[in-house]
Amino acid sequence: MIRPSRNHPGYWAFLLHRLSGLALVLFLPAHFWALGTALNEAEFAGFIAWTAHPLVKAGEWGLVVLLAAHLTGGARLLMLEFLPWSGAQNTRIAVALGLAALFGGVFALGLAT
Repeated sequence: MIRPSRNHPGYWAFLLHRLSGLALVLFLPAHFWALGTALNEAEFAGFIAWTAHPLVKAGEWGLVVLLAAHLTGGARLLMLEFLPWSGAQNTRIAVALGLAALFGGVFALGLAT
C-alpha cells in the first residue's frame, strides 16, 4: 500500500523528474560513443544504418519523451522555487506532463514520415 504522503501528484512529479534524469545520465555514455564513431567514416556509416532499425526509432522516441519530461519537470521546479506558493501546483504538474506528452507526440509524428 502506498503511504498517503507518496500518493500525491507532487511526489509522482518528483519521482518522474529524478528517474528521467537518471535515465538520461545512463544515455550519455552511449551518446558520446555514437559521436566518437564519426571519426571513422565506415564505422559512422554502419552506425547510421543501424539507427534505421524500428527498436532504435522507438528508443529515440523514448529519449525525446524523457528529455521533455525532465525539461518540463525542471521548469515546474523553477516555478515552485521562484513563484509564490499557491494551490495551482497540481495544475503546474499537469501542464508539465501534458507538454512532455505533446513533445513526444510531435516527435512520433515526425518519425512516421
